[in-house]
Amino acid sequence: MSALYQKHRETLDKAIDACNKRYSWTAYPESPSSKIWGQEPPLAGKARFESMLGKHYPSQQPGEIGRTGAEISPYTGEPLGITYPQMDIDVLYGAISAAMPSWRDATPQTRIGVCLEILDRCAAQLFENAHATMHTSGQSYIMAFAGSGANALDRGLEALAYASKAMEDVPGSATWERQFGKGGAARLHKRYRIMPRGVGVVVCCATFPLWNGYPAMCASLATGNPVVLKPHPAAILPVALLTTVAREVLAEQGFDPNLVSMVADTRDEPATMPLLQHPQTAIIDFTGSPRFGQWIERNCSEKLVYTETAGCNSVVIESCEDLPAMAGAIAHSLCQASAQMCTSVQNIHVPAGGIAAGDGHASFDEVSAALVEAVDRHLANPQVLCGTLVDEAILSTVDRYRSLATEHGRLLRDSAPLDYPDFPNARTASPLMLEVTDASRDLYRDEIFGPVSFVIKSESAEACLLDATTNARECGAITSHVYSRDEAFLDRAEQAYNNAGASVACNLIGMPINFAAAYSDYHVSGLNPAGNACLADLAFVANRFRIVQSKRMGS
Repeated sequence: MSALYQKHRETLDKAIDACNKRYSWTAYPESPSSKIWGQEPPLAGKARFESMLGKHYPSQQPGEIGRTGAEISPYTGEPLGITYPQMDIDVLYGAISAAMPSWRDATPQTRIGVCLEILDRCAAQLFENAHATMHTSGQSYIMAFAGSGANALDRGLEALAYASKAMEDVPGSATWERQFGKGGAARLHKRYRIMPRGVGVVVCCATFPLWNGYPAMCASLATGNPVVLKPHPAAILPVALLTTVAREVLAEQGFDPNLVSMVADTRDEPATMPLLQHPQTAIIDFTGSPRFGQWIERNCSEKLVYTETAGCNSVVIESCEDLPAMAGAIAHSLCQASAQMCTSVQNIHVPAGGIAAGDGHASFDEVSAALVEAVDRHLANPQVLCGTLVDEAILSTVDRYRSLATEHGRLLRDSAPLDYPDFPNARTASPLMLEVTDASRDLYRDEIFGPVSFVIKSESAEACLLDATTNARECGAITSHVYSRDEAFLDRAEQAYNNAGASVACNLIGMPINFAAAYSDYHVSGLNPAGNACLADLAFVANRFRIVQSKRMGS
């Protein structure tokens, strides 16, 4: 048993048990509080981040032909000034080919041990990763530490748990005997080998750079495949930090560090297509826009493709026990990370005649007013909850839908910049909320990236449910919510969403409804257009390797 596997065996076993039983557990601290860490680690992490600004990122990869990088902080509006290696992809792939044999021939436990060590060391740099994520992806400090740090690491460990389960199912050898006719028994000694598919390219998104970075890298690397990380041009630094750790651990363990590499680029000089189309690329993991994700699914069919994109995440409100509590839960989703999460709510379906609420009745207008009031309450401390906008284009999106409000219904809540005393130049926008009817379905059937949402008036609760689930089936959904006091309606809603290939949560209050729990929640079903892969299940890892065998006659 490898030393690193033995070192982290307890953590892996706990992750496997959590996956089997689906209970709440995390391997990594989710809070940056100095009460947990002390005073020094947060200060040291920020100092390490600041020490990288305005410099060449210290990375040496074969095939470097220059420097690239144009990240701009959405908090300060200033360039980070960090440059990264610009790569000759053919030269890099040549080095990757040379690195593959020893990694392919290593035992699954050895490979998993290396991956566990990588995650452990990344956990030790959560603070600099948080600042790097803040100033590239625009998340708040707390969200960057937890969502793009600890929670993403948990998804990586979850992928390793499933990789371990999948590879343990393959025996190393077997003896086989059978009588053929009247002759003696045939006795065969058989050997089975796990064989990787080839280079895995991981295309990371701008808003949560490592949400698929950790699990995709771990799933491919643990099963013997080299990994090329391709960060979004706006959010390179978090991916670079992971790449550095992975290369250091590989080298320390006697493996070629080129088993993990990074190809950075800019919007003006993109490098994604050459990676996707390279003949040695065998696996593609993509998180990002639905349009590009669907293009990859259609045009890279000769490769193994895993996508997570986005959809029309919905809420159907039939009735509720506590209107302010329900409105607060939904409003939290509208505000969190400025609705730049793949789990953010967009479409809120409410019957035209209103709903039963508590001991009384709330009209459609009263439900809408409660939602607006709840958003305003959440904006009391927006920097912690909302963060900033990752892209300037989101402001244009907000402007566009503001202009469409009166044409399709009315403006319930206008968007405006948020005041961040610590960052007066931060790029921000509060939630824009529109009231429309289901006659304007074409307006809300696409994912709208950023703080834009719709309160949709339909004839009845059943009509709301039909509209929402039809959109999930045809346009995609990653999260769906239903609020109702009627158990029969909840049963119908669960059935309708599940039949549409979507997961659904019922009556969530008192918690962030965007939250997807590693080891418990199957994140993305793979059954609707919001993505074809799940974080994580056996299917996420089991096809990244194949099995070859040899057999010899024996006595």
